[in-house]
Amino acid sequence: MLHYILQTIAFQLFFLMVYDLFLKRETFFNWNRFYLLFTPIASLVLPLIKIEAFRNVLPQNYIVQLPAVILNPDASTVQTQLLPTVYLKNSSSFWSWEFILYVGIYVSAFIFIFKMFKLFKTINISEKNTASGLTIITLKNSSAAFSFFNYVFLGDAINPKNYQTILAHECVHKSQKHSADLLFFELLRILFWFNPLVYMYQNRMVTLHEYIADALVVKQQDKVTYYQNLLSQVFDVNHISFINPFFKQSLIKKRIIMLTKSKSKQIHLLKYAMLIPMVFAMLLYTSCDKEADNSESTEIQTSKDKIQEKIDKIMEENPNVKIKIIEEDSVIDDDIEVPYSVVEQVPIFPGCEDLPAAEQKGCFSGEISKFVGQNYNIDLATTLGLSGRQRINVLFKIDKSGNITGVRARAPHPKLEEEAIRVINELPKMIPGEQKGIAVTVPYSLPIVFEIKE
Repeated sequence: MLHYILQTIAFQLFFLMVYDLFLKRETFFNWNRFYLLFTPIASLVLPLIKIEAFRNVLPQNYIVQLPAVILNPDASTVQTQLLPTVYLKNSSSFWSWEFILYVGIYVSAFIFIFKMFKLFKTINISEKNTASGLTIITLKNSSAAFSFFNYVFLGDAINPKNYQTILAHECVHKSQKHSADLLFFELLRILFWFNPLVYMYQNRMVTLHEYIADALVVKQQDKVTYYQNLLSQVFDVNHISFINPFFKQSLIKKRIIMLTKSKSKQIHLLKYAMLIPMVFAMLLYTSCDKEADNSESTEIQTSKDKIQEKIDKIMEENPNVKIKIIEEDSVIDDDIEVPYSVVEQVPIFPGCEDLPAAEQKGCFSGEISKFVGQNYNIDLATTLGLSGRQRINVLFKIDKSGNITGVRARAPHPKLEEEAIRVINELPKMIPGEQKGIAVTVPYSLPIVFEIKE
């Protein structure tokens, strides 16, 4: 979930930067409204879309290659010993980031409900009149002027000369359903209360709504008169984010500047075509994102398991055939690798050397599991926002000197891989395995399973 949230915020930031740099000064108000409604939705949806064809666009060296299996009686034998699975349970923290996220959602929802309650309470207790299809709510001892759907709130201290201008302005908000836009952003503010970009989106939409209403009203009135109405007085407006204020001090200057601005040339509509390559690039990124595609590692591991089954079957039917697994990036050296199942003397974990040979293997496996369980950072799952069962597959070797080498890991999240590699590299120096009195390298595979409480 954390990775999804970060992608969403990154996409919204990019969309807002494009809007501020290229679009917000244009007079294509309806196009800008579409942009401000479409892009936050696109930011939420795009990280969830995976297009297989886009993934194939990448060069082959960016694609994970399965090991090649070579059957050759003359090849030196390589076989990985599968150690017992290590199961880890995360320590549940009361103050996890998920807990804070949900608390914030509940608090934001409560604040929204409280504002709605105050608004409807005002409607119920105030004097009401009807004009131009609008319900006029008179506010006692107030100079406020704002609207919510077909409700227009006017303070009794407002100059009556401004009534018609305000009503014409608010009729535009009602007919174009501007309040629905703001409620949409209220929903985003509840779900993503921690994301400042949602608040920026809503502020830009409020400004755009005023531009749209002003542009339509001045077609029916003299511009100079309309300017004078805006500048005649600055009204106090209750701070409610989902209403359309007529007089708002921070917007008056912007509205006048936009009213005096020449109409944008039609050629500038081409700027909105930027959405196409932007969305395409984001789809390419999300489709090829390894971290977001948790199924990839599972499929690769399944394929490797099938390969191992085939290898075991071949060795049973042809005991004289030696099998070698070669990775594309492997380097052939002089070290001799002997499979765990046939090596005469297996590597020994420090402290297990005094046990009988029959018990040394069990001691080795037990100590490995104990070491990983004690040293793996089990709080990492909570930090990353993971849930359910997470499987980590680790490959490593104990070389002829007893050192841990060639550590690799595959997991649904890169941080889990990094932590697994770190822990395995910290294993103590082993007593190396021997074949015919010669120290040899022995490869191992260690599955680690995270049991994460929901």
